[in-house]
Amino acid sequence: MAYNPNKELKLYYSIGEVAKMFNVNESLLRFWEKEFPFITPKKAGGNVRQYRKEDIENIRLVYHLVKEKGLTLQGAKQKLKVSKDTSIRTTEIIDRLLLVREELASMRKELDYLT
Repeated sequence: MAYNPNKELKLYYSIGEVAKMFNVNESLLRFWEKEFPFITPKKAGGNVRQYRKEDIENIRLVYHLVKEKGLTLQGAKQKLKVSKDTSIRTTEIIDRLLLVREELASMRKELDYLT
């Protein structure tokens, strides 16, 4: 299950589901919670984490900075401190472009099939 920001999300996701969305370990999500205070999943009985859309968007932002751009945790924190809004917009644009790319690839396959 890949992360798709335009797909209607459930109200809550488990840590396992979120880890699959980003292809990361659950322990990394718990670590990011400690390092980035704006990642705040709801904790149900027995400390079971329940991630909301807002939490998933915040994880997407950290994922983009750390995993895709290659920033260190300190670098990501600094970037977010200086320009969180810009980073969010950049991440949203990248997500949209990836969806457009998928759609164009699908159209190309259909055209190739028809010709």
